[in-house]
Amino acid sequence: MENVVFTTNNLWMMICTALVFIMHLGFSLLEIGLTRAKNTINILFKNVMILIIGILTYTFVGFSLMYPGADFAGGLFGFANFGLLLPVDGLSPAYADGHYTYYTDFLFQAMFAATAATIVSGAVAERIKLSTFLIFSTIYVGIIYPIAGMWKWGGGFLDELGFYDFAGSTLVHSVGGWAAVISVALLGPRIGKFKDGKISVIQGHSIPLSTVGAFLLWFGWFGFNGGSVLSADPGVTSLVLVTTCISAAAGGLGAFLVSYLRYRDNDLSMILNGVLGGLVGITAGADLMGITDAFLIGLIAGAIIVFSVGALDRMKLDDPVGAISVHLSCGIWGTLAVGIFGSMAGWSQILNQLIGIGAIGLFCVTSSFIILFTLRKTIGLRVTEREEIEGLDTHEHGTTAYTALSVEEG
Repeated sequence: MENVVFTTNNLWMMICTALVFIMHLGFSLLEIGLTRAKNTINILFKNVMILIIGILTYTFVGFSLMYPGADFAGGLFGFANFGLLLPVDGLSPAYADGHYTYYTDFLFQAMFAATAATIVSGAVAERIKLSTFLIFSTIYVGIIYPIAGMWKWGGGFLDELGFYDFAGSTLVHSVGGWAAVISVALLGPRIGKFKDGKISVIQGHSIPLSTVGAFLLWFGWFGFNGGSVLSADPGVTSLVLVTTCISAAAGGLGAFLVSYLRYRDNDLSMILNGVLGGLVGITAGADLMGITDAFLIGLIAGAIIVFSVGALDRMKLDDPVGAISVHLSCGIWGTLAVGIFGSMAGWSQILNQLIGIGAIGLFCVTSSFIILFTLRKTIGLRVTEREEIEGLDTHEHGTTAYTALSVEEG
């Protein structure tokens, strides 16, 4: 019986790993659809490289930084070893309380690692240098993300404090969101976004692709949150999948209602981001919430999307795909919601959540600024004006995604 349970748990974790992998396809399609055709290959190239970089850096350093075991320095930093080690019991029920193998544990966590840089990819689309982005992603995913994750999931000081983040509203989404804010601020807006004091809408080239991407992300989130149960426990897993789905639907509804009341239009891209905001919002406490809790968290997250997008535009922070609003604004909201709704609600938990948000935010803002500012002073952050106008596909990759594409059509 023990082996049956172990095999079932391990199989569920492997299925969830595959679902999270599919999310990277969802991010890719969402981003290219919401941006212009002349930058399609560049965005796809970055998303493929992010996954490559994320898996390899997590193999060699990230996993050991995030889960250092007893090798801590005051709960702030720890490092077990370079590369992957296979413990004697790593493929048996003796590992991870009989839930999964060492290798399954690594691979599931590795899928999470690349997500932080993917969030940044969308926010800086259409004007960042490819070389700069790849260097930043390597450092951020390889070092910054696992250290921040270790503070909670690896048994660090936030875990000891009582901070709670079930699947990463802060530890994944806000980690990427904070870096996105710094990146966008240092890069500046795209040419033509803010002209003569007015905010111009730069249309993406394929809303159908963005819609497919959003559906793939919703689908993959069943693995993102469902796998974070870290077993196939039927009760908890079922609850997590239900709260995740309800919050996503409520997020789409919230974005639709607020967007219509505010702007009097039926903006599909806002609804898509509302769904994603609902998913990000529930991620911190998906295992703690009831049905009404999940609905309210998602509904508020959807509303936050609309107000956040408007606020960023007024601050002249150009985020082509709404990544900051989805992952940072709703990540903060979802993390706070743990102290407001569900079984852990209370003022003391709200305080713990605020400390966690602040600590992660300060660390990510500082580290991403240092990395990006150094890169700006050395190899530069932004492509030339001509490259941006004509498209990064032509200048960075020597080709275009669509054979009939011209500069004017881009």
